[in-house]
Amino acid sequence: MNMKPFALVVAAASLALIAPLLSSHASAGDLNKEIPAALSDPVNPAPAEVAVLAGGCFWGQQGVFEHVKGVTKVVAGYSGGSKQAALYDRVSDGNTGHAESVEITFDPRQVSFGQLLRIYFSVAHNPTERDRQGPDEGTQYRSEIFAASPEQEATAKAYVAQLEAAHVFTASIATKVEPLKAFYPAEDFHQDYLVLNPDSSYIRINDLPKIAALKRVWPGFYQEKPVLLAGR
Repeated sequence: MNMKPFALVVAAASLALIAPLLSSHASAGDLNKEIPAALSDPVNPAPAEVAVLAGGCFWGQQGVFEHVKGVTKVVAGYSGGSKQAALYDRVSDGNTGHAESVEITFDPRQVSFGQLLRIYFSVAHNPTERDRQGPDEGTQYRSEIFAASPEQEATAKAYVAQLEAAHVFTASIATKVEPLKAFYPAEDFHQDYLVLNPDSSYIRINDLPKIAALKRVWPGFYQEKPVLLAGR
């Protein structure tokens, strides 16, 4: 969400008023529904794997994936730009190359990378939007998969092509797929923000519905208790 912490209260009140006027480019039927599994989803026998995904404000993305079975940690942060630019005030300008992202550590024996992408494309964000999600606009809110390995890159590109060929969405998928260069954790203020601020108007309007959709659409992947960062 593109704002300083002290402005959150004012912005939340404004969002509550304008939320009904906000619309996306995809039809309502495109989103929050079961979509096909990835046809190419190689088995990884390792005990842990990392995925870095971007799809709008990282508060909501972190909140969603903390409720996915097999996920052991989710960190909000920045990817796509330099280490020096990985600061909220700079990223919010939209010209650093960074996207607000989440680094998801998961057990691929319980949930595969392809299954995480299935959740990502169906309930975690709108993949047909370019440089925006909901009320947030700018390149820092783009839809992008930062592949942590050649296998992830191949799986992601094949899945995007599969969904496009099947016309799963009424609009074209805008999600970019690029190799991961680096991920930089965001400031402590942003970590577990959804869980710590469930009554925020921004969270209630934009993010809690994503978790409700995860529970409704993917009950087999849903866990009630979120996996929070250590010390929370």
